[in-house]
Amino acid sequence: MFKTQIKIHFMRLRRFLNFSMRYFDRHKPLQTFQKSILNTIKDILGIYKKAKMAKFRVTYQQYQLNKMEKLIAQSNEHFFLKGQQLNETR
Repeated sequence: MFKTQIKIHFMRLRRFLNFSMRYFDRHKPLQTFQKSILNTIKDILGIYKKAKMAKFRVTYQQYQLNKMEKLIAQSNEHFFLKGQQLNETR
């Protein structure tokens, strides 16, 4: 009786190990974990470049806005205000 229980437990353990090995073969969780870690590292290393581009875009938009405000101020009929009236309504 004791030997049969040991055999049954051993068979259950072997079956569980087979199921788990097949699961790891199909889904490969370690490889997906490794890929996600590498992608995170790449994103962290590339964040400086992205921040630099965003800063450039913001400064360029500010430059365009200032240029547009100067053109509006020059073509304003009340030139002595230099666009003050437009800036107040905005």
